[in-house]
Amino acid sequence: MRILAFLVAAGVLLGGCATPADPAGVNDPYEATNRAIFDFNLSIDRTFLKPTAQRYQTYVPEEVRDSVRSTLDNLHAPVVVANDLLQAEPGRAGTMTGRFLINSTLGLGGLFDVATRFGIESHDEDFGQTLAVWGVGDGPYLMLPLLGPSNPRDAVGRGADVAFDPVTYIKFKRHVMWEGVRMYLNIVDTRSRGLETLDGIERNSLDFYATVRSLYRQNRAYQIRNGMPSNDE
Repeated sequence: MRILAFLVAAGVLLGGCATPADPAGVNDPYEATNRAIFDFNLSIDRTFLKPTAQRYQTYVPEEVRDSVRSTLDNLHAPVVVANDLLQAEPGRAGTMTGRFLINSTLGLGGLFDVATRFGIESHDEDFGQTLAVWGVGDGPYLMLPLLGPSNPRDAVGRGADVAFDPVTYIKFKRHVMWEGVRMYLNIVDTRSRGLETLDGIERNSLDFYATVRSLYRQNRAYQIRNGMPSNDE
């Protein structure tokens, strides 16, 4: 559920404000359907995901959770490198390549984030961001079942990122099993890290759906700019 990652990042970035402005405008022609899917996603979260994340946070030591996150990030690094290159950012691609090599060797396959200790910071890129850099518009807002907030550009980007991921080319049966485990760990770990942030955003929102929509758009714009100020700032 990518909604979790976007809400955690955007909530921290924007201070968890209750009614952030939406610079992209509403552009939500399927709002009725989107709201129904949003409610479905919330029911899945409250019934299964949040309780699992709470147990994970309670019973799994912090050091182990940090190793899980480091390993997942390391496995994702080739996708980031591919998108850096497609965005004509060789410096950023080199940084992520260096991180991947260091953490895959000295970090024992990514179990330990040695690269950060060396001052080599991480960043994230995906093909949705790459398309935006190429000038492709985002299109109408979409709420996808289980996957959370999106738009046509980012939905197409998800498919391309699968092609960039070396794990995709493992034998099919093994790939399905591996991807299931990796996705499950990613979701549970991300949710556990955002328990308080997400609760605060929901508690302080007059309209939780509208807040999620706005936070998603602001965070995506921030990611596309690589954290640089917008022209309006």
